[in-house]
Amino acid sequence: MTCIRPHKKILYPLASLGALVLVWHLVVALELVPHYLLPSPVEVVFALINEFCLLVMHAQTTLVEALLGLVIGVVLAVICAIIMDRFEDFYLAFEPLATLSQTIPTIAIAPLLVLWFGYGLLPKIILVILTSFFPVLVSFVSGLASVDHDMIDLMRIMHASRWQIFWHVKMPAALEQFFAGLSIAAAYAIVSAVIAEWLGGIAGLGVYMTRVRKSFAYDRMFASIIVISSLSLLLMAAMRGLAYVGMPWKHRETQRSGQETHAAGQEEHRPTQSNANQQR
Repeated sequence: MTCIRPHKKILYPLASLGALVLVWHLVVALELVPHYLLPSPVEVVFALINEFCLLVMHAQTTLVEALLGLVIGVVLAVICAIIMDRFEDFYLAFEPLATLSQTIPTIAIAPLLVLWFGYGLLPKIILVILTSFFPVLVSFVSGLASVDHDMIDLMRIMHASRWQIFWHVKMPAALEQFFAGLSIAAAYAIVSAVIAEWLGGIAGLGVYMTRVRKSFAYDRMFASIIVISSLSLLLMAAMRGLAYVGMPWKHRETQRSGQETHAAGQEEHRPTQSNANQQR
């Protein structure tokens, strides 16, 4: 995989976003969609500014629900993954149940949770736990199973304990897949909290969206969608930051490979320049 230049990582997404906003503006300007159904980008920006304080208040509630559910879900997933890796019988018994839980739509579980636990914080947190648990569990179990068995045999020859093998061999090898699952779970966490808030609550972005939808204020609804997307992106960026801190050796390898690729490209370019000078 070639090394992507830093400025391209910024410019290309901004160009794509700008093109999307331009198409959106043209659709509204040409009245391809009725104006009362699709507000213009300018109207959404004004709604975002005018409702900023209210959106921040609701966003705080949603973020607390998502973070609490995500932390609990990740802890439970890590514990179950370690037990599944250690005991094959537990893996065979629990893995089908974990897979089955993902076949049930989130929107179908949310009303039951509200019915059982009320309109408070608890049903929102439980729904976030259920949605963030599976990605972390699957990725961590897969990472633990992908360890080089020669390394494990070597550690056993050196009389290492099971804990030492897990901590020094299995854990480092599984971290990359663990953080990949963690990023997915972080994206699910915000969405799950909002879905739970749709069905009832006092505060939260889902509650805010329900209120503005009933008043047909679609500019404010689009503003809340932007806030939800921003929260998800920030949470995913935080998970990538944790991955950077948790796997410093991985990023050193990436930087080294990028430098080697750049050096190889320069070496390939030098003979071309010398040949051109000789032809002159």
